[in-house]
Amino acid sequence: MKNQINFLFLIAILAVVFGCKKVQQKEEIKTALPKPNILLIVADDLGYSDVASFGGNIQTPVLSQLAKESLSFSNFYVQPTCSPTRSSLLTGNDNHVAGLGIMSEMDYPELHALNLPGYSGNLSKQVVTIPEVLRDNGYHTYMTGKWHLGEGPGKDPFDRGFEETYILGTGGGSHYNDKKALSPLQKMDYTRNGKIIELPDNFYSTKNYTNSMIQFIDKNKADQKPFFAFLSYTAVHDPLHAPKEYLDKYKGKFDKGWDSLWSERLKNLKKLGIVPKDLNKFTKNPAIPKWETLPHQQKVDFARDMEVYAAMLDYMDMSIGRVFDYLKKQGLYDNTMIVFMSDNGANGATAGTYPGNEDGKYHSTFNNSLDNRGLKNSYVEVGPGWAQASSSPFRFFKSFTTEGGIKAPLLIKMPGQAHHAGQWSRSFIHVTDLMPTVLELTGANYPKKYKGNTIHPHIGKSLIPVLNGNSVAIHESDGQGWELFEMKAYIKGKWKILRLPQPMGTGEWQLYDIEKDPAETTDLSTQFPDIRKKLINEWNDYARKNEVYDHKGHFDALYRKSFVPKENH
Repeated sequence: MKNQINFLFLIAILAVVFGCKKVQQKEEIKTALPKPNILLIVADDLGYSDVASFGGNIQTPVLSQLAKESLSFSNFYVQPTCSPTRSSLLTGNDNHVAGLGIMSEMDYPELHALNLPGYSGNLSKQVVTIPEVLRDNGYHTYMTGKWHLGEGPGKDPFDRGFEETYILGTGGGSHYNDKKALSPLQKMDYTRNGKIIELPDNFYSTKNYTNSMIQFIDKNKADQKPFFAFLSYTAVHDPLHAPKEYLDKYKGKFDKGWDSLWSERLKNLKKLGIVPKDLNKFTKNPAIPKWETLPHQQKVDFARDMEVYAAMLDYMDMSIGRVFDYLKKQGLYDNTMIVFMSDNGANGATAGTYPGNEDGKYHSTFNNSLDNRGLKNSYVEVGPGWAQASSSPFRFFKSFTTEGGIKAPLLIKMPGQAHHAGQWSRSFIHVTDLMPTVLELTGANYPKKYKGNTIHPHIGKSLIPVLNGNSVAIHESDGQGWELFEMKAYIKGKWKILRLPQPMGTGEWQLYDIEKDPAETTDLSTQFPDIRKKLINEWNDYARKNEVYDHKGHFDALYRKSFVPKENH
């Protein structure tokens, strides 16, 4: 009996030992799994419904396939313009905290005199970037394309966590090697790891950004370290340029005009369930003429401009496919989180709205003949008519805190087994949520201090619960505020308050139910005064916490610039 007990005891000991060994082996296998790569792709000034999976009629087969592997977000919000969005994207903070309460290319003498940290026009030291955190956690960090968060020593992306960069420092300009800027007051410097470089003769922005990104990843693939890659295209920002063979694909495709395109996009969004099927009330820009009233030659010129825009997007889609093909060939695609987004709504501005272009002299130096539109030495844009169509049925477009300015497309493909691939999320998502999402996925911690600077806590929330299908309302109990150019907004649940300075708005806070009225047509302030008051108080709290300075009156001239399409642009 004693021997039997000893034998059983021995068996139990062995079971525990081998059990522990199995657990240890499992733990070793778990910890040995490679960290995921992160590929962040940002399109510049892409309209909400331009890509095919969001109801567009432009050929984007690569992004359509990505949508089938991703969770698509129909309620993704960004900042009203490029650099503020990028500051929030890379830091998880409000644009004011990140230093982009204004845009560096605009003239703000009174604000500059105040020397406010949130209005420096470049990325501040009280925020830390995704590449800074991930580089300290064993990641390679690469960037190609548009930076727009500060230029010069200490402000370049090479100084903010990226180990390899090939970038344009400013907000935009020619997509060819002539480096013609958006206005004579601006310059176009391209840098490679912080040093100014010359461009090759055959340079085209989308092509060369893509080439460089593939080269960066390929250079270090042997060490098997994970990478964070920020592929920041300047397409489809004006001036609109595209290779001729892509231009030819779209000849005649937009002759029907912007009113017909607006209706088509609305119909497609209703079919997708993104906007209510019974939506029948809209607020169109009264400054945009009906297509049918335009003279024939204007119709021809404007239609050509949209053809160039479509060609740019088509070429960018193909280029994204080149990156995907490379990753698949190297066995890296499956373990890569891929994020695709636009930085704001479609761009309705014309060349004359950029500082320094008011007199038209600079614009007159370009060759905008029909045969040259979209080619080298041309300067054309989609303008407010096509931008309104790309934003259908939302109000206005880039620069505004209306739905058309701050709502953007978003696709996220997770590494490994996809959760809810090909499905839609209606969750309210903000651009500041992407940084904490990346940090949670990679196991990196957000620092309280970085390089001797106290770091502002990020305001975003991780999307991992949404991406795993466990939650649909990470912002259920909190709201989100906006301010840029004295345009203000605050969203909490289905309610939105909006304040637009005159003449684009009333100058007073208005209240909208954006679930039923995403076109922001009916001000409900008198019906729900308590809700309006509560949200205004919450916006004031947002402003205090995020260093928003009340600079009312500084931007009157900005709003009084016409958004009417020019006859000879």
